[in-house]
Amino acid sequence: MLSVNPPEIGPRLQAYRKALNLTLAELAAMSGVSRSMLSEIERGNANPTYGTLWHLTRALKIDLNSLVSGASEERGGPIIDLQPGNLTPTIRSADGSCTLQILSPASMVSLIEWYLLSFEADGELISDPHGSGTIEHLHCTKGEIVVRSAGNTMIVRAGETARYAADVSHSLTSVGNVGAGAFLVVASGDVGPNTQRAPLRSK
Repeated sequence: MLSVNPPEIGPRLQAYRKALNLTLAELAAMSGVSRSMLSEIERGNANPTYGTLWHLTRALKIDLNSLVSGASEERGGPIIDLQPGNLTPTIRSADGSCTLQILSPASMVSLIEWYLLSFEADGELISDPHGSGTIEHLHCTKGEIVVRSAGNTMIVRAGETARYAADVSHSLTSVGNVGAGAFLVVASGDVGPNTQRAPLRSK
């Protein structure tokens, strides 16, 4: 289960709630999330899981990815849209050993997403199957990462790129005590359905 960095989520959640003129108690009743938990999330003192955010976004009738990314797609202005580093949405693995910065805009979530990954020593990111035909493209920038997908295992070293099925259970694990870094692109089955995957090799 992934959790979301609270300092970025809290203010956005509060803004959506106030825009609908809802009190904490009213949103709690609508979402099933306790009033005390809502207060902690809005103040940045609690780390909400995606399950909690799912219930909240359903109650507020907003898109989950829009809440996480905070992207303003209605804003006019310059052709170049700069996303400040402190507003880049960040999610973490359940044990906190892998951090994912979301670099893709919310408008592309149904087709393609890209992330900057940072693993602690022996850090791990375990994922449930994505939609049918989804392929992940992992480019290792630092250290070594073991990729497991559909019963296959490969080692990806700095400078290498692996492509593998992500519509099955899969995982990424850093090797050794120095951690690892990578760029990860998640492409749905509607993007490049004939993509060639990297050859497998034993760990």
